[in-house]
Amino acid sequence: QIFKQFVRHRTTDTSLILERSINKVQLLGRVGQDPVMRQVEGRNPVTIFSMATNEMWRSGEGEPTTTGDVTQKTTWHRISVFKPGLRDVAYQYVKKGSRILVEGKLDYGEYMDKNNVRRQATTIIADNIVFLSENLRDQ
Repeated sequence: QIFKQFVRHRTTDTSLILERSINKVQLLGRVGQDPVMRQVEGRNPVTIFSMATNEMWRSGEGEPTTTGDVTQKTTWHRISVFKPGLRDVAYQYVKKGSRILVEGKLDYGEYMDKNNVRRQATTIIADNIVFLSENLRDQ
């Protein structure tokens, strides 16, 4: 099937060979803050919120024992929602503490902070958000 897609996108110009690539992210975690909607002049609005994912492991991993201290690492992610329908749903229904699944792609960019220092930012551009059933019980 991949070969068929390659052949379908083949061109006679050798400098313009199109090839498929994948930039896909899935995050399952908890929302860190209520979403905000921002609009930069001349652009469509965007809904932004943070999300935490956790990793847990036991010290002495690789040893045939279940004893040892459990260590947890929390990673924070910046989620941006540009799709008009999804952007509005996220703004209205995503709440701090909600457990959600976000599907999207990684985006790397730069911005100038308030001190005019160039900073790098990694953002997840959401294509889909799944609200887990435990959130529905709370409402």
